[in-house]
Amino acid sequence: MSNAPLGDFRAGFVSLLGRPNAGKSTLLNRLVGAKMAIVSPRPQTTRNRITGILQRPDAQVIFVDTPGLHAGGGQLGRFMLDTAHRSVEDVDVVCLVVDANDRRGRAPDDLVLAPLREYGGTTVCVLNKVDLVQPRAALLPLLERWRDAHPFHELVPISAADGSNCDRLVEIFVRALPAHPPLFPADATSDQPETFWAAEVIREQVFHFTHQEVPYATAVRVEELVERGDPPHVYAEATIFVEQDSQKGILIGKGGGMLKRIGTAARGQLEAFFGIKVFLELHVQVRHNWRRDANALREFGFRLTS
Repeated sequence: MSNAPLGDFRAGFVSLLGRPNAGKSTLLNRLVGAKMAIVSPRPQTTRNRITGILQRPDAQVIFVDTPGLHAGGGQLGRFMLDTAHRSVEDVDVVCLVVDANDRRGRAPDDLVLAPLREYGGTTVCVLNKVDLVQPRAALLPLLERWRDAHPFHELVPISAADGSNCDRLVEIFVRALPAHPPLFPADATSDQPETFWAAEVIREQVFHFTHQEVPYATAVRVEELVERGDPPHVYAEATIFVEQDSQKGILIGKGGGMLKRIGTAARGQLEAFFGIKVFLELHVQVRHNWRRDANALREFGFRLTS
């Protein structure tokens, strides 16, 4: 399972925390080397705790991505904030991801520091998107500000987009993990089922093609995901739920054009993921105010995982 002697092998959990749109999902995908989380330039795209696994000859680093830390309201907002706070439980390292290019949201405050104080273990501060910071000298006062805010084990400026300094960040994580046998099989990249990834891929395309409130009012439930033969392919059927009839009309589009674009883009992503042809059937339903309905949240898979 590993090339390192058992006593030298390291394995453990690293939780990624931060404000919305700090780049946590992009960083997760970069570190794992595969697409583990949907990415959108709009904030608050991640709703569930997502686990991606980096496999190395000497270590197994299990990353936990989380919803952005923000003071959201309603059942879904509370679920996302609770998920982010619970992500510091039973992990070996907590990594706070800060958008170094966002002058509005990069100042330390209790919203982002409170989970770190609750944790009390090894914490790392990552200043992401440094490739966008001009002049580069502007990073120095930012580093000092975060160094004074919390006793971080390390502060690391990186770019998840182009990979700058990400190798150094991985080494920091590995050194902080305990000596432990692998926790997952050597070929595992996540602990989430394939239906979860199919739903996330579809939801990502909704974010890509629609605007304003529509993508945030969307949930996706995969009804069927099976492999069939003659010729071999994956058949996927999913329902996209929205909160209002007008949102349903936008998602379907004139003559079904919008839903077709979403389905075509999602199918391409799924074919790359499964490595086989995919037939994707999409439906749209209205579930009024589902984000404020605890039963609907459970139905759509929003559950605290620790």
